[in-house]
Formats: sequence, structure tokens, C-alpha cells
Amino acid sequence: MELILWRHAEAEDGAPDLERKLTAEGRRQAERVGAWLLAHLPADFEVISSPALRAQQTAAALRRKITTSGRIAPGASAQAILKAAGWPAGGGTVVLVGHQPDFGQAIAHLVAGARAEWRLKKGALWWVANDKGVIVRAVVSPDLL
Repeated sequence: MELILWRHAEAEDGAPDLERKLTAEGRRQAERVGAWLLAHLPADFEVISSPALRAQQTAAALRRKITTSGRIAPGASAQAILKAAGWPAGGGTVVLVGHQPDFGQAIAHLVAGARAEWRLKKGALWWVANDKGVIVRAVVSPDLL
């Protein structure tokens, strides 16, 4: 299984939290990272997004059907995030689009088996694979693309 944990791009401040939109810079970040993903993903992949508007707008850069999951809404646990993806037994490639610190905690759990809050920049992603253990395939930040 291949799993991409993609933090939503830069969003407007304010409330209500789930209705915050991407800023102009956030839209550019999502497009850059989305283009990189499309150049590297297999033809068949699944996109699962938090219900938050900023996550939905980020996921839209992949131009695929988006499945919305409350399991990865802001405040999700590492276990809920991984369960939403079907990790580790699921097949294929899954792109999750969600939030910090939730994704940072899930990444720390996956990669180091640790309870920690690893930082993930807005619009950045970690790509991991399950092949007799966790393999880090890529870490991408929008400011490097």
C-alpha cells in the first residue's frame, strides 16, 4: 500500500473553522504540489479529504473524485487517520488531505513508532509505503517546487 498524507495548503484565518478557504498563495501551493503528485502517482489512486473546505480545495488540485471522511477532520487521532486510509492492509495508493498537528502525529507514529507532533508545513506531504515495514518514498514541500 502507498499512502500520501498531504496537509491542506495555506488558508484564510477566521471562523467557522471548517469553512475557511484557501488564500491565493494556498491555491498556488495546492496546484504546485498537485501537479507534482499527478506526475508521480500511478494512474489509479484514491483521494480522501477532511470535510474542511480548505482541505477539499487542496484535494481538488488532483482533479479526481474526492471522498470526504469525518475521520480525518481537524482533531483526528493518528489511528483514525490510518484507519480512514485502510493502512496497512489496504491496497493501491491513497492520498489523504487533512490537518496539522494530526498528520504530523500520524507520520511520527508511522515512521518512528513515536507519540510526537512532527511539523508538516502547509501544503506539504509525506509519501510512505508498506513493504515489510514503513518506507518513506518522498517528503515534498510546496516552497521547493
